[in-house]
Amino acid sequence: MTTLIALESTLIACRRCPRLVAWREEVARVKRRAYRDDDYWGRPVPGFGDAAARVLIVGLAPGAHGANRTGRLFTGDSSGDFLYGALHRAGFASQPTSRSRDDGLTLTDAYISAACRCVPPDNKPAPDELAACLPFLAQEIALLPNVRVVVALGRIAFDAVLGVYETNKPGFSQKPGLLSAPTFAHNARASLGPGLPALIASYHPSRQNTQTGRLTVEMFDAVWTQARMALNARRGETRDTPSSL
Repeated sequence: MTTLIALESTLIACRRCPRLVAWREEVARVKRRAYRDDDYWGRPVPGFGDAAARVLIVGLAPGAHGANRTGRLFTGDSSGDFLYGALHRAGFASQPTSRSRDDGLTLTDAYISAACRCVPPDNKPAPDELAACLPFLAQEIALLPNVRVVVALGRIAFDAVLGVYETNKPGFSQKPGLLSAPTFAHNARASLGPGLPALIASYHPSRQNTQTGRLTVEMFDAVWTQARMALNARRGETRDTPSSL
């Protein structure tokens, strides 16, 4: 039986996408001046968090000098500072910052994943690269049986979550796109189907969004308040077993 640890080992060894492999390794070799003495991770970045989590957080991809350097999602860059600050205020994270894989940060009732596991040039993975990564997200979801709420950070993550359930849930079309697919909007909540997690959309906590005011602290905190409300609303419900996703 596959476990999260076994999946992590498989994921870290992945070399499916030549463009992403070349880019992640080039970034790790050239380095940013501020981190020239650091040993960059330079590999696919696995998920991180509580294996018993009821909240799954899905981001876009590792940051070039954040997760691609540290080896942990949303760790070592400004996006991570914004995310973990909010998770700490909401009671999901033990501390408001994330600097390295061994900084003592733990998550409670939350698990963080991503649509793409290798840093893409210009933060833009190609459609075929996202498709190659989707099975990793699907396997993580299957190995996180307590998930009741999925928070998608950005449109690409939102579409990746929909892609997992469109492909694997009984009764969902095997063709791309559902006629009744949820629409992406910040802090909007949608259902993935009876017995399946609620899906909450959020703008991504990228520097571009947070520094321009498109995503404020108050707006982001509202997402995690909504996640708590969704958990409370679904208390006592059961979800489909992982094998029936």
